Amino acid sequence: MKLSAELKSFQDRLGHQFAQPALLSQAVTHASMSSANRDDNQRLEFLGDRVLGLVMAEALLMSDKGASEGQLAPRFNALVRKETCADVARQIDLGAVLRLGRSEMLSGGRRKQALLGDGIEAVLAAVYMDGGFEVAKALILRLWGDRLHNVEDDARDAKTALQEWAQARGLPPPAYVEVSRTGPDHAPVFTIAAQLETGESRHATAGSKRQAEQAAAGNLLSELENTK
Repeated sequence: MKLSAELKSFQDRLGHQFAQPALLSQAVTHASMSSANRDDNQRLEFLGDRVLGLVMAEALLMSDKGASEGQLAPRFNALVRKETCADVARQIDLGAVLRLGRSEMLSGGRRKQALLGDGIEAVLAAVYMDGGFEVAKALILRLWGDRLHNVEDDARDAKTALQEWAQARGLPPPAYVEVSRTGPDHAPVFTIAAQLETGESRHATAGSKRQAEQAAAGNLLSELENTK
């Protein structure tokens, strides 16, 4: 098959020329755009997540041969989590070439963190299937770039960090309460409050419960650390 001008341009941004263009076409096709004659990228996303994980695990081991598992695990999580994947996707403007159904288009799907994160994983799988592991590995290391070397030793996500803060002080885990949900069903907006048993609470708003919970936890943790 022949690629569109947009996908050819994306190949250049990605840095891989596909011998099997159909793989790239599938990788950028969201489930909302799939049909009997057009496969979506969900299976590729499944594979790409594993390819990315293997590359990052190996890279972390090689970059710090003295690090313990306890140090490596949070770094790994920081490098492969959806937020980081979405950031890489934005770096190469993956959103511009995602094939989305009407509802996702109308709800701003090209900018959604979840869609971008899933999309880049599917693209990585397509590169792996097209060129093999070493090609995919080289591309991943190039795209992730300095993130690998700059990832903090304590790269825990905000919810984990807040829970550990509470446990260290003999408190039960924080609670996350849905304060409100607005917007249409296809593009909800959540406001979530992170609360400690001692009464401290901070909230945040985002397009998914997970993002709102993380942001609320980060807000509360920042407040707690600033009032030490």
